[in-house]
Amino acid sequence: MFGLVIFVHELGHFIAAKALGVYAPRFSIGFGPAIFRIRRGETEYVLAWLPLGGYVRMASRHDAEAAFLEGGNEESTARKENDPGYDPNAMIPFGPKPVPENRWFESKPLWARVIILTAGVIMNGVLAVVVATTLVMRSGQADYDSTVIGGVEHDVSVPALAQLHSGDTVRAVNGKAVKSWRGLIEGMLDSKGQIELTTNRGLLAIPLTDDGPDAREIASLLDPYLAPVIDTVFENDRAMQAGLRKGDSVISVAGEPIFSWTDMVEKVGASPERPLAFVVRRGGATESLTVTPKAVKAEISPSADTTLGRIGAGARNTSHRVPIGLGYALRLGLRETKSDAGQVFRVLRRIGTGKQSVKELGGPIAITRVAVSQARKGWDDLFALIALLSINVAVLNLLPIPILDGGQILINVLESAKGSPFSMRTREYILRFGLFAIALLFAIVMYNDTRAGFTKLFGWIGRLFGA
Repeated sequence: MFGLVIFVHELGHFIAAKALGVYAPRFSIGFGPAIFRIRRGETEYVLAWLPLGGYVRMASRHDAEAAFLEGGNEESTARKENDPGYDPNAMIPFGPKPVPENRWFESKPLWARVIILTAGVIMNGVLAVVVATTLVMRSGQADYDSTVIGGVEHDVSVPALAQLHSGDTVRAVNGKAVKSWRGLIEGMLDSKGQIELTTNRGLLAIPLTDDGPDAREIASLLDPYLAPVIDTVFENDRAMQAGLRKGDSVISVAGEPIFSWTDMVEKVGASPERPLAFVVRRGGATESLTVTPKAVKAEISPSADTTLGRIGAGARNTSHRVPIGLGYALRLGLRETKSDAGQVFRVLRRIGTGKQSVKELGGPIAITRVAVSQARKGWDDLFALIALLSINVAVLNLLPIPILDGGQILINVLESAKGSPFSMRTREYILRFGLFAIALLFAIVMYNDTRAGFTKLFGWIGRLFGA
């Protein structure tokens, strides 16, 4: 999955470099020694052992400091006549011919270099839009013929939502009447500056701020009304063991009345391995049952899990699928990608201002864990994760850190303004800073990925020795 995202990113750089006439002798997915390599035309295609990125090696006179990450520069890797793969008609490093002056990266004007450096980010954005658009077209959109709120997940960053309650009916969004759940969500997503909801109890204004959740995140905090009627009872799970049946209508849980399915899920989720008194309506009579929800681990961030209660029962699904045409699906795909990119920027800003901890960041292990989880749910969930990961790679590559695309763009702009390249010593210091920043980030995310595992290991060792 990560290889696909990296391949698309590097393909963008490669296509732009070739289109603008820059010599690109190597296209690699991964770093380090090659697992597989093949040369086609003037480019060698490589699959390397360390799958944490990739690169397109472009002929450059001024990047000797970074060339070691890309298998060496053209002169240092030039093949001798007795070397395997030597081609007397090829340019270095595959043959004796020099690289023409007009094919060096530095020979191109600033605008061309910026296009080459941003092409990877653009391709990642295109991948995210294509995946999001395809998923919407393939599955359509779920809709409910109701605008009744079934539940509200209250978020401290959106205090205005505390005024919205389960059972409220939304009649208009930003002054425009809505009659279905899809219309409600679409109205929220089209909001600018604030979301104005007209309910049966009055007017509610939810401001949209730069450092707060966007409209899509706020919309995701609302659940449509589903009646608390059990439609599915999973084999040998807690609900079946307690005697719950298909068609049971839940009246109360732990003595508290239940209005919607979301209400019941919240009560059950808050009580793992604790017996709960259920009162259900079955036919014309009521039944009292005791159900003990099982404890289930749920990931709330790459570095933290929580335990929720689950009983193994499903709600009656009253939604219907609405088919989506290409034009509207593309609009939704663009909006989804823009929202994902904005979310990444907001997380980076919160980390930079100290409002969010770096403990929330995840690395390769967290990505693998989430990828496996999504793959088990189905292809749609896996490709949705690919789109999200692709836009993450795009945004992070725009950071002004040397080695990353954003840092290289900044260096090229500064050198153009200066009128000459930076000295070898300056470039070396810039590279060292970039390597340090990337190494620090990698250390943080690997610590986050492995912290829970080491905590459990040390706890087990402690119990073994009676600590």
